[in-house]
Amino acid sequence: MVSHLNTFFGALSDPTRRAVLEKLVLGPATVSNLAAPHDMALPTFMRHLGVLEKAGLVRSIKKGRVRTCHLEAAPLLEAQGWLAWQRQIWEDRLDSD
Repeated sequence: MVSHLNTFFGALSDPTRRAVLEKLVLGPATVSNLAAPHDMALPTFMRHLGVLEKAGLVRSIKKGRVRTCHLEAAPLLEAQGWLAWQRQIWEDRLDSD
């Protein structure tokens, strides 16, 4: 689980990748649509998508010449569970002081 979390939080460490996830919350989007607001070359943007896919946060489907990306919730739920567990640990520690 820890290695999944490392990959997850590493993927979230970049503002471009966080912006992509925020856009995908609204629904699936094409790579060109996701890349448009970012001032970078497409190969650089594709590396960001690769990091998100490796973390399991994004799934892409290619149909013809168009690649569409979808948000994947499972890693978000896993991280949410870990954060809730950590919060409980720290609340218990603070309450015992």
